[in-house]
Amino acid sequence: MTKRDYYEVLGVTRDADPAQIKKAYRQAALKFHPDRNPGNKEAEERFKEASEAYEVLSDAQKRQVYDSYGHRGLEGSGFQGFRDVEDIFGSFGDIFEDLFGLGFGGGRGARARGHRARAGADVRAGVSIAFSEAATGVEKEVSVRKEELCDACRGDGAAPGSGREKCRTCGGVGQVTTRQGFFMMQTTCPRCQGEGATIARPCPECRGRGRMIKNRRLNVKVPAGIEDGTHLILRGEGAAGSAGGPAGDLYVEIHIEPHPQFRREGDDTIASLELTMAQAALGTTLTVPTLYGNQTVTIPSGMETGERVRLKGMGMPHIRTQRRGDHYLEVRVRTPKKLSKRQRELMEAFAKES
Repeated sequence: MTKRDYYEVLGVTRDADPAQIKKAYRQAALKFHPDRNPGNKEAEERFKEASEAYEVLSDAQKRQVYDSYGHRGLEGSGFQGFRDVEDIFGSFGDIFEDLFGLGFGGGRGARARGHRARAGADVRAGVSIAFSEAATGVEKEVSVRKEELCDACRGDGAAPGSGREKCRTCGGVGQVTTRQGFFMMQTTCPRCQGEGATIARPCPECRGRGRMIKNRRLNVKVPAGIEDGTHLILRGEGAAGSAGGPAGDLYVEIHIEPHPQFRREGDDTIASLELTMAQAALGTTLTVPTLYGNQTVTIPSGMETGERVRLKGMGMPHIRTQRRGDHYLEVRVRTPKKLSKRQRELMEAFAKES
C-alpha cells in the first residue's frame, strides 16, 4: 500500500518546527489512541501511521533524508516503521504519559506507563560570529548553564552510603489505582512521584534531586555557509536525564554580525561600487575587496546606477555542497558637486557633442 506523505498525515506544513510537529502528533495520538477506540482497526492504523510520521519528522537526520528522497530514502536507513501498537508505546511512552495521566480501563496505554527512565530537557544557547567567519567556518566557545548529575551521589539523590527504600504508598510500582464507578483510574504516586522508591537520607549536595545546575563551556564547530538564525544541534549536551535516562540536546542559535561592506542574498554577496561619471562611461579596471581577498575586476563601459558586475564563485559557500555563490558589485555613479573651470569646459563640450 502506498504510504501517505508524513506532513499530510500530521497536517503540518513542510517548514513546521519541532514544537508544531509534536503538537500535531499529540492531537492525532489523542484522537486515534486504541484505548479510546477499542476494536476500531481503522483508528489503530491511523494511530500507527501518525506515530511513524512523528518518528521520522521529530528526528532531524531522518527528516532531512525524507525531505530529500521521500519514503525511498528511509528504506536503506534501517527505519522500518512500527509493526504493532506495543512498539509505539515503547518508543513514545513519555508522550502518552503526558496525554493519558489517567488510565483508560487498564488497557495497553496503562501497561505502557509506569516507572521509566526520562530524557533530560533540551537546552538553548546563542553564539555570534563575524560575516567572514560564516564564509570560512569557525569553531566557537559557547557558555551553557544546565542541569548535570550530582558528583556526590552520581544522580541517585541519596546520601553516599545510604540508599532508597520501596515507596510505602504505591508498593514500588510508581502508580496508585482508584475506582470511579466502572472505571479503574491510575495516577502517578504522589509520594514518590512515580519513582517507586523514596530516599531515606537525601544527598546533602543536591538535596535529593540527583542533579545540580552547572556552567559549562563547549566548543561548537560552525560550518561554512551557515545562515543567520540557524540552530546547530549537539546531541546529549543538554540537561541530564532522570532514572538513568539520556541527556537532552543543546540547540545553539547562530547570529551573524553585519559586515560594513557586504550584504547577503542567499549564497550570493553584494557590495556597492561607486564610479565617477568618466569611469562609468569609459570603463575601468579596479581592485575590489571580497570575502577571499582583493580581486582585480574590469568594469565595462556604459555602466549605469543599479547595474551589477558579477564575480563568479566569490560569494558564500552552500552549507551542504560547499559550492560558492557569486559576488556582485552594485554600481552607483557619482555625480560631482563641484567642477573646476577646465572640467566645466569639457563637460559643456561633451554636452554640445551629445
